[in-house]
Amino acid sequence: MNFTKTSNPVFSQERLQNVAREFAGEGVMTVKGVATKTLLLFLLVFLTGSITWKLFAAGSTALMPLMIGGGIGALVLGFLTVFKANIAYILAPLYAICEGLLLGALSAMYEAQFHGIVSLAMFSTFAVSAVIFFCYRFGILRASSTFVKVISFATLGIGVFYLISIVASLFGANVSVFSLGKVGLIIQAIIVIVAALNLVLDFNSIEAGVESEAPAQMEWYSAFGLMVTLIWIYLEILRLIALFAGRRD
Repeated sequence: MNFTKTSNPVFSQERLQNVAREFAGEGVMTVKGVATKTLLLFLLVFLTGSITWKLFAAGSTALMPLMIGGGIGALVLGFLTVFKANIAYILAPLYAICEGLLLGALSAMYEAQFHGIVSLAMFSTFAVSAVIFFCYRFGILRASSTFVKVISFATLGIGVFYLISIVASLFGANVSVFSLGKVGLIIQAIIVIVAALNLVLDFNSIEAGVESEAPAQMEWYSAFGLMVTLIWIYLEILRLIALFAGRRD
């Protein structure tokens, strides 16, 4: 099976080929199957996210433990799913549950500061994803070798930027996009674009798996990978809108 390279580690060529070998002979992967499982995972995210959202509104002391536990759980389960893809049907739903606890709390915090920001970010995420899918479906955007290299290096650069921000914060310095003024706004807009364009690589890898008649169990693994990208897009759009709102105030 020949899969396209991508900056999303879940959809890396080597990982997809390994998963395909693990699940050989267990049915055939379909786009409908991936879509259904992706929707199920987002339903879990929404349900658990509503828990921490309500806890934030109620001022409950249980919020922070659930938020931190959800964040740590999502990180651990995310890595486990990448390296233990043969049980993605178990790990992916657990990841979605933990991710929901974290996202619900973060979203509530943004909403408390900027009323209406969450619904706008959710709508924008849906709109951006739909546009990218449309462009991919009709050949406007293609995962060419040059496109893959550019997006992969850009994604790596974003990762390095976030790492530098985290390390700097440990020493009392603030180099986040919120501290860089207009430059930070431009950087955040670029990050949103790069995150959105990662969907092209994800769609291409899923399509390649379907065309190659990859095993049906890969639907859970592919749904997990797609969810990772969509959540990333949502968070980056949330930050971008917050930056705009902050400059207006």
